[in-house]
Amino acid sequence: MSEKKKEGFAFNKQNYTYLIAGTALVVIGLMLMSGGGSDDPNKFNPEIFSTRRITVAPICILAGYITVLLGIMKKPKAEQE
Repeated sequence: MSEKKKEGFAFNKQNYTYLIAGTALVVIGLMLMSGGGSDDPNKFNPEIFSTRRITVAPICILAGYITVLLGIMKKPKAEQE
């Protein structure tokens, strides 16, 4: 019972594409979440509770993590020889 082992990389081009896209989504989400601080520490700035920071940015980060996980877990198709 000898099985032929395939030598090569664990990921193919599609896996790396998913990893790069997911990382980009996470970085975009973090950039969306940044800012909103006040120059004067004694003055409250309600901008920190904007929809962009509370809703859009966490959804973007979560989508990025799911995309990265998909890129790691996706099994490359066997190449036709």
